[in-house]
Parts: sequence; C-alpha cells; structure tokens
Amino acid sequence: MQETTPNAFGFAHLWAAGDTVSHSVALILALMSIASWYLILAKTWDWWSMRRAARGLGPFWAASSVSEGIERLREAGADSPYAQLASQANCCNNDCEAVTGRLASRFDPAEQMERALRQQLSSTQAGMENGLTLLATTGATAPFVGLFGTVWGIYHALVAIGISGQAALEKVAGPVGEALIMTAAGLAVALPAVFAYNAFTRANRVLLADLDAFAHDLHAFFTVGKPFVANSAQIHPMRARATEVA
Repeated sequence: MQETTPNAFGFAHLWAAGDTVSHSVALILALMSIASWYLILAKTWDWWSMRRAARGLGPFWAASSVSEGIERLREAGADSPYAQLASQANCCNNDCEAVTGRLASRFDPAEQMERALRQQLSSTQAGMENGLTLLATTGATAPFVGLFGTVWGIYHALVAIGISGQAALEKVAGPVGEALIMTAAGLAVALPAVFAYNAFTRANRVLLADLDAFAHDLHAFFTVGKPFVANSAQIHPMRARATEVA
C-alpha cells in the first residue's frame, strides 16, 4: 500500500514561514471576520425581534384605551420601537399643557407631538444603522488586505527562490500558491459582510417605512381623533384644526 506524504504546503506552512507583516495581515483578517460575524448575528436577532414586535399593531388598534394598547405592544416585544412611539405620542398628548415656560411651549400641541415622534424615529433609525458602517468597511477593504498579504508573500517567496538559485516550476508553484491563500481569505471575509450589509440595508428601509406609517397613524389619532390608513396622505395640523372648527 502506497504511503501518502503529508502536504508540505498550506496555511500552516505559510504561517510558519511568514514574518511579522504576514502574521499581522492574517490577524487583521481574522479580527475583521469575527467582528463582521458578530454584527451579522446581532443584527439578525434585532431584525427578528422587530418583526415580532410588529405583530402587536393589530392588538394595539383593537385595544379599548391607549394605555392598554401600549401594554399589548410591549407584550409583543420588551423593547418594541412601536411601543416607544406610542408612549412618546401618549406622553406628549397628556403633557402638552405642562411645558409652559419652555421653548417647546411655543409649538402647537400637534407640532410638539410631531417633533417628539420625529425624534423617536431618528433615535430608532440610528440604533438600526449602528454597525452597518463596519460591515461596509469590511466588505470594501478585506479583499485589498488579503491582496496585500499575497503580494508580500510572493515577494518573500521569490526572494527565497532567488537566494537558493533553484527556479524550477516545482520550487515556484508551492510558495506562490501559499501566498494566494491570503487573497482567498480576504474574499472569504468580505463576501459575507457585503451580503449582510445589503440585506440589512433593505430590511431597515422596510422597517423604517413601517414605523413611519405607524407614527403618522398615531399623529392622526391624537390630533384628529381617529387613525387613518397607513401610507395615505398625511393630515397637516392646520388642516386638522380647520376640520375641528368646521
């Protein structure tokens, strides 16, 4: 039976024959991969939690009071952004008379509520987009980091071959092939980050549109007295007051 000789080339051999620069490149790619996968898993959990929290919209509008509706939203998700929007609108509706003497008291009550909802939406959007910059940076730079490691490895391989004076194909193919592992590692780090960034960007856009529609519904409910269909024309506060006067 023929004995198989162990492969003299590979990542282990590349690491053993590498210097500080090649080791640093490998560690940088490893850290970028760990950070990107952590963000991918964390963002996936956040997206699933927000989709679960959206299930409370039906029970919210079916509730007999605003406080009961907010509790139903919180039951669907402990940190539900829908519950936070409803709480902001309800607090502003109850406390608009208590802001006398502040700068906010110069706003119309309906405009105060719109301002509070807009700030809550901005805070939610900032939380949803947190970490996406790192994913985009990893996807854009990891291939070049790996390519740098490849160029550095090929340079040292060619220098070693030149010193030894043996330029045969079997002497060149192994070290050069080893150096190309860095390029493959860079692509392996970059591709999941790019796919995740595109997926989370689209998911955030859909969720923010849903939150924005819910904020418009809340604004109409507290200013006009009844909710209107989401994504319909927004009722301006001035038009709402004109309707009440009529």
